[in-house]
Amino acid sequence: MLTLLKIRNLALVDELAWELGPGLISVTGETGAGKSVIVGALKLVLGERAEKSLIRTGEELCSVEAVFDLLDPADINAILEDGGLDSCDDTQLIIRRVIGQTANRQFINDSPVTLALLKRLGEHLVDLHGPHDHQSLLSTERQLAMLDAYAGAEATVSNYRDAYRSWRTKAAELEEIRHAENASEQELELLRYQLQEIDGANLKPEDEQDLEDRWRRASNSTRLVDTAAAAVAALNGEDGILERLTEVQRLVRDLEKLDPSIRERTASLENACLELQDLEGNLADYTDDLDIDPAEAAALEQRVNLLESLKRKYGPSLSDVLARRDTAATRLDTIENRGEKLETLERELTACRASLDAFGKSLGTLRRKVAPKLAKEISCQLKDLGFKQSSFEVPLKQLTDPGPQGLESVEFQFGPNPGEPLLPLRQIASSGEISRVMLAVKSALADQDATPLMVFDEIDANVGGEVAKAVGRKMATLGMRHQVVAITHFPQVAAMAAHHFVVEKEVTAGRTRSRLFPVSGETRIQELVRMLGGGGEQARAMAASLLNP
Repeated sequence: MLTLLKIRNLALVDELAWELGPGLISVTGETGAGKSVIVGALKLVLGERAEKSLIRTGEELCSVEAVFDLLDPADINAILEDGGLDSCDDTQLIIRRVIGQTANRQFINDSPVTLALLKRLGEHLVDLHGPHDHQSLLSTERQLAMLDAYAGAEATVSNYRDAYRSWRTKAAELEEIRHAENASEQELELLRYQLQEIDGANLKPEDEQDLEDRWRRASNSTRLVDTAAAAVAALNGEDGILERLTEVQRLVRDLEKLDPSIRERTASLENACLELQDLEGNLADYTDDLDIDPAEAAALEQRVNLLESLKRKYGPSLSDVLARRDTAATRLDTIENRGEKLETLERELTACRASLDAFGKSLGTLRRKVAPKLAKEISCQLKDLGFKQSSFEVPLKQLTDPGPQGLESVEFQFGPNPGEPLLPLRQIASSGEISRVMLAVKSALADQDATPLMVFDEIDANVGGEVAKAVGRKMATLGMRHQVVAITHFPQVAAMAAHHFVVEKEVTAGRTRSRLFPVSGETRIQELVRMLGGGGEQARAMAASLLNP
């Protein structure tokens, strides 16, 4: 669950450290007090793009930090490792966003990450729903995934997807073989020429650097000999360095005879003489070794030119040249042996399709078995939320061809009123209706939904008091399995929460800021009275009754 949310210099919030507990958490406050900042901060954690206008006036940076305690970090660690990050050493995950005037940064466990990785991670951590945040529920692919989760069909879905990938791969290979039948004689000649040219070069990428070094020495041999000979002459020629050092040695020996204590200071002279003598010998040997045969130099140059020519045609590196050779060989083999390969691939494709159909039928059987049960469960949840005579169906439609998710598709159908046709969820215009449908679906799938935190941002808008109370009960029930944050204007919902926080604006030193604080006891009753719309003993008694039904 989310245990800590820290906000600094975000809109009206100068500094906030919000510690959260389990269960249903309600957040209330006057309109414009800053409740939306909480949602905005969570969206930043989920990887939403940020604008510098979010930064509090007069500040250079704003930041949001969220600390999650994970019950099972396996899925999160898989995403982290796929993104090149270390997995969590324990069950704690820290996400931080920093928004600046010129640049934005994001971190996971103090390691910088891309926004795409943060968004991918956020989808597994927080499920946020507001008046305009139901796109996932409206997606038919998401609806099918919900049905599969309800059916406990994870293993069957995995088997089907593996079979689907194999089938598609074989179909692509078969199509390539069939396309090979149209290969021209010109293409065949070109492929044979490419293979002959590359194979004839006997390429060894690991020897390329040594070849270039040898060619460079051969092509510069005259200059190298002259330069090395000049260095030898400077060391051992007339009035050379070694001859002059002999005179220095004589002078030093005279000094040592007069003052033996100087020997410690002159001991390095003997080593210097020996090292320079070794250097002179090595340079002389190097000069002898540079006696390169002109024919060998020509052969080296010819070899280097051949490699450069191949790299220009097939490169840019010898590894790329060899890769091109393998591609040409595969294509040529496909064309020349297409008859045999075509027969083999057709058999393999038939086997893949049979396996795909088998897994697809098993998956379809599971779906058809549980679809009516899920529809009935959601219908019951909807009745609790004020849709007393509504209808909900989970119809399956057989596909003409296998799809990546199975042999059938699904689109949830909802009818709020009797006698009216059921419509797909995407055609529901009322945000209040779709919000309650979403809550009903979430309630029906509470045991299958692995998202640790659910956030409901004023989804109880445009509903009556009794329905709001039912919404609160549903959220409280969800809170038994998930951590749930409800941002609400309804006292009936706020009263159901295990923890109640209030957002309030205040003016300090001429600056407006939002603050968030917990309420309980008499302070909580006063907040519920405010939400009920008035003071007096009657409102207070009603607020108290909401807390103690």
